[in-house]
Amino acid sequence: MRLLCYNIAVKGVETMNDNYDYAMERRLRALDPELHKRFTESVFGLQNILSNYLLIFPTFTDHTELHSMNVIDFCNRIISSRLEKLNADEIYCLLMGCYFHDTGMGIRKKDYDEFSRRIDFGDYFETHSRDNISDIIRDFHNEFSGLFIKKYAALFDIPSQEHLKAIIQISRGHRKTDLTDESEYPTALPVSGGNTICLPYLSGLIRLADEIDVAAGRNLSFLYTTSNLTNEKDIIEFGKHDAIKEVEVYEDSFVLVIRTDDENVYGNIQKMSLKMQKTLDECRRAVEGRTPYEITQKTIELKRIGG
Repeated sequence: MRLLCYNIAVKGVETMNDNYDYAMERRLRALDPELHKRFTESVFGLQNILSNYLLIFPTFTDHTELHSMNVIDFCNRIISSRLEKLNADEIYCLLMGCYFHDTGMGIRKKDYDEFSRRIDFGDYFETHSRDNISDIIRDFHNEFSGLFIKKYAALFDIPSQEHLKAIIQISRGHRKTDLTDESEYPTALPVSGGNTICLPYLSGLIRLADEIDVAAGRNLSFLYTTSNLTNEKDIIEFGKHDAIKEVEVYEDSFVLVIRTDDENVYGNIQKMSLKMQKTLDECRRAVEGRTPYEITQKTIELKRIGG
């Protein structure tokens, strides 16, 4: 049903969900119907793949296609009127990255073993057990996603190796990676047809959009079962998400709309907002320091409401 609503919206029919405007999808269809077709066909294949994360993280925040759609929607709202500056290849790769970025959360054990041999974990295992696979996947899921995309790219009819590289880097870039590294994130990656892809900007967009997808609507399937949670970290996370009723996007700020009487929950949201501000600052510096683009939002603000 969710995917059906998505496809109806792309075709221009009024949908059940008025929160999404599908600006990038519409723009891509107008600029390059073939790339748009490749993207929409990929969505069907990714739906079940994204749901696999529940086998590893049954009580984790949503990482299904609904989260991907939220990330796309936030990208649309952050880009806003500047969408016309993006070419078809950039829009296609950003849309694909939004859908692919969490595929590493639900990888099979065989892929985990294969990909682990190719990831630089640094000094991670000096303080973490090698046996706790779920923690390893969670902490490095962007790297697992990149390797998943590379291995299974042929299933998704990606048009070129340059597009594949861009999608991998954008997906990896939704967390941790250094967006100021020109070798990893070139400002103008050339693709066939004469277009270039601005990887720091697109990666900054997805990182920021992923960071601000924290409202209660992200976890509809869990809102009525939080009493069954036993892990303290899960309880804290769902308490925060349940209290954040909306994330408002303005030209100069993001505003978390919060409804809670629990001071511990509100305190946890205040701490989270500091992390979000750090991510926003990092993305703004990377984009404005290396690209012709800008991220106009400068602050993360909290608005506490009653009722």
